[in-house]
Amino acid sequence: MFTIEDRAALRSSLLERAARDTRITGVAITGSAAESREDRWSDIDLAFGVSAAAQLPDVLADWTAPMYGEHGAAHHVDVLAGPWTYRVFFLANTLQVDLAFVTEAEFRALAPSFRLVSGKAAEPRTPPAASIEWIIGMAWLHALHARSSIARSKLWQAEYMISGMRDHALALACVRHDLPAVHARGIDELPESVRAPFTASLVRHLDADELARAFRAVTLALLDEIESCDSHLATRLRDPLLRTLDSGDHKK
Repeated sequence: MFTIEDRAALRSSLLERAARDTRITGVAITGSAAESREDRWSDIDLAFGVSAAAQLPDVLADWTAPMYGEHGAAHHVDVLAGPWTYRVFFLANTLQVDLAFVTEAEFRALAPSFRLVSGKAAEPRTPPAASIEWIIGMAWLHALHARSSIARSKLWQAEYMISGMRDHALALACVRHDLPAVHARGIDELPESVRAPFTASLVRHLDADELARAFRAVTLALLDEIESCDSHLATRLRDPLLRTLDSGDHKK
């Protein structure tokens, strides 16, 4: 298990490596450390600007090798977001290290959690948030698949779809309360009165009747949340969503 001291020492080592790498034109600390919100469980988040796009493959390779050879990486995965490559490492001591690389022209803050350490950054740019309509659309799409999964006795798939409905409905609530909606980051900050109706949508065990009960609970909670966000759309969706509850062979 990593310690706070381990994390601080590794971050310092990575920043020193960046200072020696002539291909790196900008360095920033991102995530919770950039806003002095680090706690015991925070990971390392660093962002790097690279002088030319043609250098990116070599830079990624040159930074990946020491993560395994010197810092105990067990595995890594790339998360691509626009021009950025986020190479995310899972260390043997369980520390997560996110190293983000982008060309010099695109090196910029994408959120308030960006503290420039060296070099220069372009003007900040906030990526567009997911629209309410898209989140609602994903919620009813999961509802349709939850219905068919229950009817087909695909119990694990049904649980997955019901959970997806709940995730999107709570993301909708986060947008409405001006909280982070991605990866459940804002859910714990929602008022208890908003979260409480979704407790009944948790699947307690895998059988058709229980899944149908949870499906009904999440559908009703979703409809209330849509009503709070867009009453006209809620009016159009209410009857179709309620019909999904009555179309199977299982009692509710």
